[in-house]
Amino acid sequence: MGKRHSKVKRPSKYGDTRSERPVCNDVQKLTTIHSDNVTCVDKVGPGISISGSADKTIVQYNWLENKVQQKWIGHDRDVTRVVYGSKVNGVFSASRDRTVYLWQCGGAQNTPIRKYQGHDLVVMGTTINPDNTLLCTGSRDNYIKLWDVETGICSLQRHISRNLITYVKWISHEESVAQTSEDKCLRIWDTRTLEESHVFPKKQYIQTCCDVSSDGNYCVTSSNGFDGQGCETTLWDLRQNRGVCEYKGHNQTTGCCLFLPSIPYQPAPLIATSSHDSTVKIWNRDTKECVCSLSLDGAGPLTSLTAYEDGSICCASFNSGIHLLCLMADASGQLTLTKKAQY
Repeated sequence: MGKRHSKVKRPSKYGDTRSERPVCNDVQKLTTIHSDNVTCVDKVGPGISISGSADKTIVQYNWLENKVQQKWIGHDRDVTRVVYGSKVNGVFSASRDRTVYLWQCGGAQNTPIRKYQGHDLVVMGTTINPDNTLLCTGSRDNYIKLWDVETGICSLQRHISRNLITYVKWISHEESVAQTSEDKCLRIWDTRTLEESHVFPKKQYIQTCCDVSSDGNYCVTSSNGFDGQGCETTLWDLRQNRGVCEYKGHNQTTGCCLFLPSIPYQPAPLIATSSHDSTVKIWNRDTKECVCSLSLDGAGPLTSLTAYEDGSICCASFNSGIHLLCLMADASGQLTLTKKAQY
């Protein structure tokens, strides 16, 4: 694992949650694909992920075949977000170097085919509309911007003081984007005008991430915090513009929240969260119950999640690359979350 082995483990910093760990004796050690902290991960297709890292690279990896399919190098600083666009068969990568690049999947070219440049500080949010014609970005420079994917031209932009953007996510079936910020707000933007259509009440702590349900009805946001204060995930109803409930259980900052695809034998809607306390938790959306939890000892802060229709979940970490997890339900609906591989 290279330089990761040289890092001193400090389990007390993230709490001791080893009792939550399911027994799993068949964890595979796959090829290590990044040499530094993995900051973000997204899915391409069954068994294929894309990831970005503090090592400035973006990697497309097939974990079923243990094979790096493509590796792109071009950013001058850490990669902060990666998003796969199926319609353009390309990867959008945001970086601390203030740019977003578009890379072509499946071709021989390993240089970016387009550059989106205009932010003054680190780009923390990147999302695309369903037909991949529009790119929305958000930055710590307080700007949210809308770009034409094909031309790379910024068509609309808005600035709000103290709106240090942490995440953006396109809302399914809508011409709208959800956005979280260090000002503790969840904002909804109308992408036709890039005007605020709704601002939800402020939370107590910085909102670190957001995701939108596939039907476009709900949004989840996650919160920073420490020693169990803050650290919650909040469910918002986008139809009624109100908060619905909170999911509490992490001890440190919750860095990522995600609506999960449905899996066999489990009809209940599920939400996954990952935290700086090195745990991944699965929640029943409607009952607020934490239905299963997994501690990834020594992984350090967990930074990003992506999920597949077969129950596979990729979890990015600071200290130990990407963890491949498996969420399964038995015939009675009982859920288990296990670690299957690491790369």
